[in-house]
Amino acid sequence: MSTHTFWEMRGLSMSAQDDAAMAQRGSGRADHIQPRVAPASSRPTRTAAIWVAVTVGLVVLVLLIVFFVQNQDMVTVRFFGLEGSLALGTTLFIAAVGGGVLVALAGGARILQLRVSNHRRQKMIGGQGGGL
Repeated sequence: MSTHTFWEMRGLSMSAQDDAAMAQRGSGRADHIQPRVAPASSRPTRTAAIWVAVTVGLVVLVLLIVFFVQNQDMVTVRFFGLEGSLALGTTLFIAAVGGGVLVALAGGARILQLRVSNHRRQKMIGGQGGGL
């Protein structure tokens, strides 16, 4: 019975010291190829960002589905004299969307305010410099 390994029988024996030495020299046999490593300064691509966004969106949708399924109890909702009966999950979801709309409106108003302010500042700076 032979104690040679599979690779030694084929003439491909290589010790850990040989492997380290060949890696330092940058030379080696054809069967010893170093994997390419991406540079540390590589930035994520747009495709990767879209993939992450879609994945996060799907996770949020699954959580919403679980929320709706677990909160199907009917509740009475009263708002400015109106009264109705909705599922608890649907009611809370509508309230959350309403809050999100309010935040989006406030953010949009602030963005508009900053744009107008920036436009006025650019107009003042451009007006003092003479012009072509």
